[in-house]
Amino acid sequence: MGYEWLAATLAALAGIEPHEVLAVLHAEHRWPRPAAGPGGIRVLTVWGRTAAGRHLIVVLRPANPFDWWIVGAREMNPAEAADYDRWEAQQ
Repeated sequence: MGYEWLAATLAALAGIEPHEVLAVLHAEHRWPRPAAGPGGIRVLTVWGRTAAGRHLIVVLRPANPFDWWIVGAREMNPAEAADYDRWEAQQ
């Protein structure tokens, strides 16, 4: 499975480095969760933490059956981070 950046995504990253996004996508413990974007567009969110322990949510859209476009990333809020920590503790 491959990940491809959209130019707009790279330009819109605010306070998040591209290597942090890739760390979440390649982490041992990552929590894929389906979601709906603007207008009901189906996306896949991947919840995880960077090597430094930062909690991030990465948003993906399928590019083809085997690859994904990275369309967004943000830091988890405290409630999301707590949900992720509970999930991670059960892995």
